Amino acid sequence: MLQRGSDWRGWLACTFVSLLLVLPAVALAASGGEEHGGGGGLISVDKSLIVQVVNFLILLFILQRLLYKPLLAKMEERTSTIQKALDEAKAARAEAARQQEENEARLRAAYAEAAAVREQALKEAAEESRKHVEAAQAQSRKMVEDTKAQLETEVRRAREELRREVSDLAIAVAEKLVHKSLHEDDHRRIVAEAIAGMKTS
Repeated sequence: MLQRGSDWRGWLACTFVSLLLVLPAVALAASGGEEHGGGGGLISVDKSLIVQVVNFLILLFILQRLLYKPLLAKMEERTSTIQKALDEAKAARAEAARQQEENEARLRAAYAEAAAVREQALKEAAEESRKHVEAAQAQSRKMVEDTKAQLETEVRRAREELRREVSDLAIAVAEKLVHKSLHEDDHRRIVAEAIAGMKTS
C-alpha cells in the first residue's frame, strides 16, 4: 500500500517536472514561429516536437525505474536503519539508567551494611571491654577477699598459738608453784624465767 502511494507520487512529480520543462519550450517555439512566419525557430511545433516529448517521457520513465525507485528504497532502508539505531540508543540509554539506579541502590545498601557492621563491632567491643572490666574487678575483689581470709586465718592461728603458749606458760608456772613453796623471791624468779622462756621460744 505504501509502495503504491510512493509510485503514484513519483509519477505525479515526474509529470509535473516534464510539463514545467516542455511548456516553456512550446511557448518559445510558438512565439518564434509567429515572428518568423512559420520558419526556422528554436523548436518547431511539428512531428519532431512530438518525438522529443515522447523521448523525454521515455527518458523520465527509465530514470524513474532505474534511479527513483532504488533511491526511494535506499532512503527507506536508511530511514529504517536510522530508526533502528535510534530505538537501540533509546533502549541502551534506558538500560544504562536502570543499571545506574541499580548500582546506586547497591552502593546505598553496601554503605548501610558497612554502617551496621561498624555499629555492631563497636557494640561488641564495648561489651567485651565491659566484660573484661567486670572480670578484673571480680578478680580484684576475690584477691582482696582471699588475702583478708588468709590474714584472718593467720591472725586466728597466731592467737591460738599465743593462747596455747600462754596456757602452757601458766601450766608451767602453776607446776613450779605447786612444787615449791611460794616465797616472794621464788615467785618473781619463776615469772622471770617464764617470760625469758617465752622470749627465746
